[in-house]
Formats: sequence, structure tokens, C-alpha cells
Amino acid sequence: MSSFLKPRGAPGRVIPGFGLTLGFTLFYLALIVLVPMSAIFLKTFTMSWHAFWTTVTSERVMASYRLSFGASLIAAVLNVVFGFIVAWVLVRYRFPGKRLIDALVDLPFALPTAVAGITLTALYSANGWIGQYLTRFGLKVAFTPLGVVVALTFIGLPFVVRTVQPVLEESERELEEAAASLGASPLQTFVRVILPSILPALLTGFALAFARATGEYGSVIFIAGNIPLVSEITPLFIVTKLEQYDYTGATAIAVVMLVASFVLLLAINLLQAWTRKRAGKK
Repeated sequence: MSSFLKPRGAPGRVIPGFGLTLGFTLFYLALIVLVPMSAIFLKTFTMSWHAFWTTVTSERVMASYRLSFGASLIAAVLNVVFGFIVAWVLVRYRFPGKRLIDALVDLPFALPTAVAGITLTALYSANGWIGQYLTRFGLKVAFTPLGVVVALTFIGLPFVVRTVQPVLEESERELEEAAASLGASPLQTFVRVILPSILPALLTGFALAFARATGEYGSVIFIAGNIPLVSEITPLFIVTKLEQYDYTGATAIAVVMLVASFVLLLAINLLQAWTRKRAGKK
């Protein structure tokens, strides 16, 4: 019966052959990715070069670039550090409530971004549960760039945890035990044995967290305060342009964000491929 279900001339294959699946893949990617991206570029090309340059390099837009990319980078780095720690604890230790904590990691995925933004604002405002204690030390989170970092860290943590966690589960504990038996310190074991095996996963988690953070809108606009030149993110500036019916201005800023994000992600992917190749040689 099982042999009857297999396509003729393609033993072991369940879905149709390469030609049909490749055609469907290209069609799907073109419909979902390439067509919208092409529309953004075509709309932007209706502007003159001077108008485009003036739009994307204005003082407010440049300030929003610095905040969006800077806060996204800081949040992604924080998530790499603490996301690894969370994944390590969930994989290597057993404790009461482990399944609950494991489920809470995915909360930013399930929680609507607007709800997350309102919740974070309520927590970190001057009279919030956490913010009221931070203000005593002169630390203001809500309605500042620091609040943007907090929101982006919140929404990016699951990407690192869920990327690193399977790698840690499949890692060979025998290598760590062998290193320890040969006299390696815990730090040496981590740097020479554990880190090389999880570095590609860490870079992948970093790239995913960074990409999500650069385009985040809902969870940031509430806690950011949206003060021009201070806490105004680029996605909000794009929405503002759309509300003013300045569609070409909105697409121009979107093109800059798209190109910058693509370049950064390409660099991260090349670095990831290099680390995998280097690990394979070893």
C-alpha cells in the first residue's frame, strides 16, 4: 500500500517533483514579498533625487533612524546575552514551574503589540509598579529612548531563546565532561566547547530579534512618548507621512529602512555562514 502512494519515478517522495514545487515557491514569494517591495520602490522612483534626498535626510528622520537602529541593536545584544541564559536554564536544569516559564517565553508572540505597549507603559511610567521605584534613583524609562529599548527587548527575547534552545538540547554533554576531565576550567569549557557550537544559533537569534525590532510599531509608540528628535521611531514617522497623504515620502523612508535592514541582515548571514564553515573545518 505504501509503495502505491509513491509517485512513479520518484521513490520516497511524498509531494510533487522539483519543477512544480519550485514554481509554486517562486510564485508565492513573488506574491507575498517581491510585489509589495517592488511597489514601494516604484512609488519612490516617482520622486526626484533632490526630493528623495531631502525627505530621507531631514533632521527628524535622521533622529528617528538613530533611535530605531540604535535601540534595535542594543535590544538584540541584550537578548543574545539574556536569551542564552534563559535557554540554558530551561535546557540544563529541572525545577518547579519550568513548563510555566517555558510557556511564558512565547508570551510576546501571542500578546498583541498594542497590549504589550500599554502594559509596559503602565509598569514603567513615573507612577507605575516598577517606574515609581526607578524614579527615586533618577531613572526615567517611559517616554524616553530607554523605554524604546525596553519594549524592543521584550518583543525580541523569544527569537533568541527558541533559536538557541534546540541547539543546546542536541549538544553533546560528553564533550563538556571530557574537557572538564582534562583540566579545563568552566570558562575554558564554555569558550572552547559550548560557544562554537551555539554561535551560529546565537547569530540567527540576533538577526531575527534585530529584524523584528527595526520594524516594531505597536509595542513602542505608547512607551516611547513620540517626542520629535528624542523618542520618535522611524515606523511611526512612516505612519505619520501616510496620515498626511504623503505616500511618496512614506515609501522613500521605507526604502531606506528596507535597504539598511537588508544590508545588516546580509552581513549577519555572511558572518553566520563563516562561523559554520569554520566550525566544520574544526
